[in-house]
Amino acid sequence: MKHDVTPEIEKSEQEWRSQLGSERYHILREAGTEAPFSGSLLQVSDDGTYRCGACGQPLFTSDTKFESHCGWPSFTRPEQQENVRLLEDYSHGMHRTEVRCKRCDSHLGHVFDDGPSPEGTRYCINSRSLDFTPSHQSSASDSSP
Repeated sequence: MKHDVTPEIEKSEQEWRSQLGSERYHILREAGTEAPFSGSLLQVSDDGTYRCGACGQPLFTSDTKFESHCGWPSFTRPEQQENVRLLEDYSHGMHRTEVRCKRCDSHLGHVFDDGPSPEGTRYCINSRSLDFTPSHQSSASDSSP
């Protein structure tokens, strides 16, 4: 699936495949979806940051994560709206809004308008499209000696 926007990080599909492995490649680069209730990040409740599994871009924070009972990690909003790109998606006979990482153009999931107030949005994101960094780890690695 090609888009008219050039990502900040460009790699050949072979480079992505080598970096990500087959399961993550299928989701992040081929817009696949993991089975509901199968993702490793679904039950994570620690404080921290959810980053793009392909390029490390910060995407979501734990304070926006909520239990939606849909089978995938759900967030009310991105950490910074400019870190994601929203695209119309007409695949599988449905009209949805796809969520992609703006930095590397990797598929993350979809956003729906059935989330909690005040945003009213549910960013339904594949666990395999994300890496989680606990707050205690990121603050320790960010501090100077």
